[in-house]
Amino acid sequence: MTEQSPGDTPMTRPSDGPRGESPKNGRVRVPSPLIPWRMPSGRGATEQPNATGDGDAPLTLRFWIMVVLTGAAAGLFGDLMMLLLYNVQYLAFSYHGGSLETAAERAGDVQRLVALLAAGVFGGVAWYLLRRFTPGERTDIDDVVWQSGSRLSFRRSFLTSLISEVVVGLGAPIGRENAPKLMGGASASVLAEWGRLSPGQKRLLMACGGGAGLAAVYNVPLGGALFTAEIMLGTITLPTILPALACSGIATVTAWLYLPSRPTYAGVPAYHLSTTLVVFSLVAGPLVGLIACGYIRLIGWVTHYQVTGWKSIVAQIVTMGLIGVVGFGFPQLFGNGKDMADGAFTTGFVGTHAFWLLLALFLLKPLATAAALGSGASGGLFTPTMSTGAVLGAAAGIAWSLLWPGSPDGAFALIVASAMLGAAMQAPLTGLVLILELTGSGYSLMIPMITATVLATVVARQLDGYSIYSARLRAG
Repeated sequence: MTEQSPGDTPMTRPSDGPRGESPKNGRVRVPSPLIPWRMPSGRGATEQPNATGDGDAPLTLRFWIMVVLTGAAAGLFGDLMMLLLYNVQYLAFSYHGGSLETAAERAGDVQRLVALLAAGVFGGVAWYLLRRFTPGERTDIDDVVWQSGSRLSFRRSFLTSLISEVVVGLGAPIGRENAPKLMGGASASVLAEWGRLSPGQKRLLMACGGGAGLAAVYNVPLGGALFTAEIMLGTITLPTILPALACSGIATVTAWLYLPSRPTYAGVPAYHLSTTLVVFSLVAGPLVGLIACGYIRLIGWVTHYQVTGWKSIVAQIVTMGLIGVVGFGFPQLFGNGKDMADGAFTTGFVGTHAFWLLLALFLLKPLATAAALGSGASGGLFTPTMSTGAVLGAAAGIAWSLLWPGSPDGAFALIVASAMLGAAMQAPLTGLVLILELTGSGYSLMIPMITATVLATVVARQLDGYSIYSARLRAG
């Protein structure tokens, strides 16, 4: 007896079961295809596992309309968040273009310290008041999507996002992507209620919105779609990837109203593949997996023991002040780490002191980010994680080249950054694609990047299994 899909008719083969049944493999196509007859072989379309039904989130016309609106909203909110971030940076560090790192170095120690103290005061007071007057309102998009059945508070999400971008703009060492990711999900939550979508459709739409927010601010439409599917939903099937791609693509194009259409790290050279890089990836992958485990555990620990209540005001002021003092010697720590990663990718760290500077940044950046989160700040981890991997890779490249020269430090940085992202997110495909889209480079390094990323992710998965997202989930 052959498989019967809902799009087949009993006239196709006499031995077919009733319309809608799939006696051979149990897979049923829902909704039914418009063409009602099978191929001459008699085999059903659902022989291919991803060609079956939509599950609990049917891709109806109403749902697709909400996908389009969510993508547009994610792109617009991404523009708004970045507009706020950049203008705060310009005011805090007295510059109008170029990199934050250069501006911070030019600003001097006192101005940098004042900016971070302002971040502590503003963030401490603002987050304390927000949490006090909006108790019980949900703003953790990962938890909401993974648990299902909940909704994101648009009011609290919007205010949290604004506070986060101001604090990052003032130099706090946390990621900028949390705000657009959250606003993409919050917009989807509102639109799902307005469009009277089912719980399954609502969950899928919020996941698409979160990935679209990431895609919009980093110009990574494919990476945003894979973030939705691989991390937020844990499945890459047609009913998942189609709306994820559409939503991230629309958000990215919409964000071009303000943000540039070029890669975020536009100056990365097209590095060439070499035997030394392949061998390096075999050695580095497992070590990066071990480091990722420690990093994830650190993030989980500071999240669980995060300072709360009025004490968080004091904690954020003290913490930001200490980071500002450390920044006297390491101004690269200011902000989310974008300029650190850029310098590592482009072999911008030069001189006899480069190795020790890169090693110091590799140790200090995770500590600064963890300290900021533990003090009560709210922000992302994507760029801090990537930049940590990038400077580690560049430092490792300098040391490796003493034994086996022939490849620039930036190539090593790309390999380790992708491995660090893949292992820390427990999403190797997303990590790889994000590095490729962010830099517009690395395609010739695909083999060592894949090797290091797979090995790092396997080691992290076998030893622990948490990610930088699941480690931050709160009790209850």
